[in-house]
Amino acid sequence: MKTADFQIILIFFLILFCIQNSNAQYMLLELDDSTGLPNIQLGEIHINASKDNLKINEVPASVSLINSDMIENNEIHSLTGISAITPNFYMPDYGSKLTSPVYIRGIGSRIGAPSIGLYVDNVAYFEKASFDFDFFDVSRIEVLRGPQGTLFGRNTMGGVISIFTLSPFDYQGLKLKFSAGTYGEYRVNAGYYGKIREKIGYSISANYNHNDGFFNNSYTSEKVDIMDSYGIRGKLIWKVSDRFSAENTISFENSKQGGYPYALYNDSLRAAEEINYNQYSSYDRKLISDALSLKYKTNKFEIIATTAYQYLDDYQEIDQDFTPDSLYFVAQKQKQQMISQELIIRSNQDQRYVWLFGTYGFLQSFDKNVDVDVYGMNMKLFKKYNNSNAGYAFFHQSVMNDLLVENLSLTAGIRVDFEENTLNYIYDTERNDVVKNVADTVYPTLSYSAVSPKIALNYLHHRSNYYITLTRGFKTGGFNSTFERPEDLTFGPENSWNYEAGIKTPLFKTSAYLTFAVFYIDWENQQIYQTVPSGRGSMLKNAGKSSSLGFELTLKTKSFAGFEPMLSYGYTHAAFQEYVQDSLTEYSGNFIPYVPRQTASVQVIKTFNLNAKLWLDRILLHLNYQGAGKTYWNEENSHEQAYYGLFSAKVSFVHNLMKMEIWGKNLLNNEYDAFYFEALNNKYVQSGKPMQLGVSISVNL
Repeated sequence: MKTADFQIILIFFLILFCIQNSNAQYMLLELDDSTGLPNIQLGEIHINASKDNLKINEVPASVSLINSDMIENNEIHSLTGISAITPNFYMPDYGSKLTSPVYIRGIGSRIGAPSIGLYVDNVAYFEKASFDFDFFDVSRIEVLRGPQGTLFGRNTMGGVISIFTLSPFDYQGLKLKFSAGTYGEYRVNAGYYGKIREKIGYSISANYNHNDGFFNNSYTSEKVDIMDSYGIRGKLIWKVSDRFSAENTISFENSKQGGYPYALYNDSLRAAEEINYNQYSSYDRKLISDALSLKYKTNKFEIIATTAYQYLDDYQEIDQDFTPDSLYFVAQKQKQQMISQELIIRSNQDQRYVWLFGTYGFLQSFDKNVDVDVYGMNMKLFKKYNNSNAGYAFFHQSVMNDLLVENLSLTAGIRVDFEENTLNYIYDTERNDVVKNVADTVYPTLSYSAVSPKIALNYLHHRSNYYITLTRGFKTGGFNSTFERPEDLTFGPENSWNYEAGIKTPLFKTSAYLTFAVFYIDWENQQIYQTVPSGRGSMLKNAGKSSSLGFELTLKTKSFAGFEPMLSYGYTHAAFQEYVQDSLTEYSGNFIPYVPRQTASVQVIKTFNLNAKLWLDRILLHLNYQGAGKTYWNEENSHEQAYYGLFSAKVSFVHNLMKMEIWGKNLLNNEYDAFYFEALNNKYVQSGKPMQLGVSISVNL
């Protein structure tokens, strides 16, 4: 990292420290909610994703909380949308729900298992192919940055995202919403939430989404990225007694997606050519998730047992060369089934010594069939993978409050994970109607174990929270689904140490609230995406050493004169420290690809309260600017996307239980590269989505 970058971080942190200590008095900040809901006291909000039931200002970690109003105001319909408002969070648009990696603080994985944990209503999403699902009736999103392996285990090196849908105990009645936009976009959402007396809550909701596509394929003169999807969710909560409750949430989504909007990149023009390929490509997916959570609470402790299941069935057809020529066409079918069981027992929080014990186990089967047409050789390739993962873990966390001095707490935790990975691989070829078996192998079982410690100090002073943490993250190794050399069959695990310091504090008495964190990540054997030698496919290889250093902040202000501003900013300097691919290729010192150097978001909401006698109660104006960059797309750092910014806006007209909204995205129609990759000795680019306008009408009854 350059000295100037480090100086900027250090000076900025010192300025914030001085500003905070200039406050003579403190009152817990209350933010006015423009929707008319009760005011929110930030310090009283509990973060469910942390598993230890802490308030947001007590969690010794950098946390972003995105409530339902922020989701609606920013027109967030999937995980990609929260890049706009979450610092150091980046999920690019890859043109397909199949490839949906997430990057936090430079940590992520384009293929293979994710490096970021995702939980939706207590269901763990182990495969990135399930990450990009349609949001509807989402009540809140919590993003914990930094390794969360102590409480969550595998593949949470970068952090954890927890998504919670609306509870029938928080809202009762009918919710309807219809939205229409340019490029043939239509969204319909309907849900009913009710209670039977005061003990049983239930809900059923459904969603439909259609888009004609944003990009044309010049070869077929048709849109290349058409989308149709629908989903349904059911929730049942039974508060059997004051001590015991049960909750079950089941969801289903079916999506059919055209793809992919990839065009050849022209080096001489330094721009993408037209999308121009001859074979129709698509991605279809069915996704089922279910979770049963049982809770039993006494005066001294609470027991939580969560059983989760997920089923994924998808089919991809892809013109892999993305040219008018018939070179390679791939058809891939995947099926995943995953079941997990977690048991946690934890003490109540109002004690000097707070403890938590837990155990976790999972079983995952993952079968994949890949058929490749190699037209130039008049050959077909048939590959079949039967893969299974199984693991179990034990974890513990202790918190000692008022350690040595009042309001100083020490958190210490440890987790031990054990995992096994198996693969049965069958490879056949067909040429001139002759089938030949190339491989039929049951590979030796891969076994992994990991210890994930955590230690943190938390100090509450005049209700400002200062913390420092040291945590270890890990990600398991595994088998490559595409390999052409014996040495490329497997890849090893990676691990990291994360050092973090932060502050959560009011500024200028009660006028603003700031969260700020600075971090340094040191990790070894980073799993890096590479193409196989022939260029027909991709695999994971391990780099030597990597590091990431940066900071992030979020600033919210109290409503004044009807204005509610919010600022978030993240800076990440992620680079390879030691990475020698072979005797001729070394990437040491280069930036890690797919990681924006900066993420930025500025939001302003202006509320106009009108005369109650009028047919309109209030008008809300929401303005949003989001920026990202600079981003390198490959290890050589030879291709990059410079910093770019997008401007969006929404006007909402609210009357009693009805709302009409007029919205626009990328209103300046800025052009940028959303994705870039190299394969088959070619370079490919996906352009960012153009300006889009629309209108929405919602009714709550």
